[in-house]
Amino acid sequence: MKGKIGLFFGTFNPIHLGHLALAEYIYRYTALDQICFVVTPHNPFKKKSTLLPDRERLHLVRLALEGQEGMAASAIEFSLPQPNYTAQTLAYLREKHPEAEFSLIMGEDNLKGLHKWKNVESIIEDHDVYVYPRHGSPGASENPHLEKHPKVTVVSAPRMEISATLIRNSFKEGKPLRNLLPKAVFEYIEGSNLFQ
Repeated sequence: MKGKIGLFFGTFNPIHLGHLALAEYIYRYTALDQICFVVTPHNPFKKKSTLLPDRERLHLVRLALEGQEGMAASAIEFSLPQPNYTAQTLAYLREKHPEAEFSLIMGEDNLKGLHKWKNVESIIEDHDVYVYPRHGSPGASENPHLEKHPKVTVVSAPRMEISATLIRNSFKEGKPLRNLLPKAVFEYIEGSNLFQ
C-alpha cells in the first residue's frame, strides 16, 4: 500500500450499493488515492446474532469491488488479536506500510461517539477523518470540539438510506431486493442461501 488510503471499516453484512456509492463519492471528491474496505471480524465476546461468517462477508466485498476503480478489500483485522481497537489496526498498518498515509472514513454517528474510542487523541492527531452524513444520526456530540478539529472533514456525500437488515430479511422472506445489491453479490447470496 502507498499513497493516501481511506479506511472504510464495516461489517458489510452484506455490502450493498449504498456502501459503493458512498465510497465512490469519497474517492472522487477527496484527495484519497484509494478506498480500502476493512471487513471487521466477529467479536468473539459478543453474541453472533445475524452476522455472516467473516470469510463470507469478505468474499462478498471482493465480489462487489471487482472492476471498481480505486477500491480494494482488506482482511487485515482478521489476523489481529481480538477484541481489537481501531487504534491498534492503525498502528499495525503504519508499521507495515510506512509509505502510506491512512485516513478514516466514518458516519456522523461514529464521530459523535469518537471521544469514547481507545487512544482517540492519537487517532485524530495522526490521521485525517472523513465524515459522511447518516440518516437518523443522534443529536449534538458530547465532545463537539472533535467535529471542528482541523483533521476532520465532513463530506457532502448523498445520504444512502439502504438497510443491510432489510436486505437480509428480504432474502429470509423469499422476496430478495435485487436492485439494492451489486449483481455478483446478489447472485452469490441467492445461490448459496446465506440468509435462509
